[in-house]
Amino acid sequence: MPDRKIPAPVPTPDTEAFWQGARAHRLLLPRCTSCGRLHWYPRPVCPFCFADIVEQVEATGHATIYAFSVARRTPESFAIAYVTLAEGPTVLTNLVGCDFDRLRIGQAVRLVWADAEGGPPVPTFTPL
Repeated sequence: MPDRKIPAPVPTPDTEAFWQGARAHRLLLPRCTSCGRLHWYPRPVCPFCFADIVEQVEATGHATIYAFSVARRTPESFAIAYVTLAEGPTVLTNLVGCDFDRLRIGQAVRLVWADAEGGPPVPTFTPL
């Protein structure tokens, strides 16, 4: 079954650096320059120590499925999931290019970029 079309994201000033990286197929994570912790979602203030200087670091694109749900009662079935990146943060994403019946919690996945309808590419994941 073909993957569903993903609506284009709307970048904001807080997420613009992330979407610039996405245009270059680079998954960027915010890291606080004060406490050194990575966090997700992109924002200008660290949620751990409240410092206001963050830098962008590139993720490897390797992750494991933390939780997932398959929507089958839609015109096009799709799977969404929380995946925990190798770097630590857990992100909400789509699972693509796979048999939904074979998905498992703890399963290794890797980053693949999906075209969005009229916007920057969106990070999605597929099983290894």
